[in-house]
Amino acid sequence: MHQVTFDAKDKPLGRLSSEIARALQGKDKPSFAPHKLGDTKVTVKNAHLVKLSGAKTEQKVYYRHSGRPGHLKVTKYKDISAKNPEWVVRHAVLGMLPKNRLRAERIKLLFFEK
Repeated sequence: MHQVTFDAKDKPLGRLSSEIARALQGKDKPSFAPHKLGDTKVTVKNAHLVKLSGAKTEQKVYYRHSGRPGHLKVTKYKDISAKNPEWVVRHAVLGMLPKNRLRAERIKLLFFEK
């Protein structure tokens, strides 16, 4: 099992997430195959120091819906990042991984360091 560490300090969220997704898939290895689980564990340090450009820290929102009419929940980025900055990075990486059976197994290889 190969170990890779990313330092999130002052890196844009999207750039960091795409690098992490690429490593989790194993695309940086010559043995890459889209149907195989990568053998790389990814550790992210300083997730609370990730940056967003422009006014996104104030304007970016996350939506979730219960499935019931009128039950759309809206949460602002600054509220989530203050409470759980690891969730923000994990959510961005999940969006960049392929939506297939390996997605859940790949995201289990993502760890955070304080």
